[in-house]
Amino acid sequence: MFEGWDNFFVLIGTAAGGLIGLLFVVITLTSGLDRSRSLRASGVYMTPNVVHFAVTLVTSALVLAPRMSTRADALVVAGAALAGLGMAVRTSLGVAAFAREAGNPPHWSDIPLYGYAPGLIYMLLLGDAAAIWQGAGFAPYVLAMLLMILMLLAIRNAWDLITWIAAGVPPESTPPTNR
Repeated sequence: MFEGWDNFFVLIGTAAGGLIGLLFVVITLTSGLDRSRSLRASGVYMTPNVVHFAVTLVTSALVLAPRMSTRADALVVAGAALAGLGMAVRTSLGVAAFAREAGNPPHWSDIPLYGYAPGLIYMLLLGDAAAIWQGAGFAPYVLAMLLMILMLLAIRNAWDLITWIAAGVPPESTPPTNR
């Protein structure tokens, strides 16, 4: 079913893997923040992005695995969609709880873009898994589109998170002044 899609899935899977690595680098930016708060924020905001990139990476790799049946591909996509959907629900609830704990409301875009939008994408991925199972000709196109949207959303959310972290980390030292 995925003949001719090699370049696309190799490209998007590689990008997802590279972006996971960059998120590990971003975690070093939290070294100047309160440890308990940064761990809680990381679980609510950073972990979903890692999951989105991991879903893209794993799905891309497994649909291209040699001699995998269409039904096996469908099960992989369905499993990834269910894992992502669970993360989207957890994130939607976690953002609101984190905001209450921190004593300030979340930004208006946090719950829709970290929780609801990925949840919708994962529900559509679940539907596409059913289409893959049935051997529908449009299914690879839908999978490609949904993975690309998921990647772009995760990139947007990672950028949002990085700019929030970078603004909150105090400088380690003041640059020397020349007199």
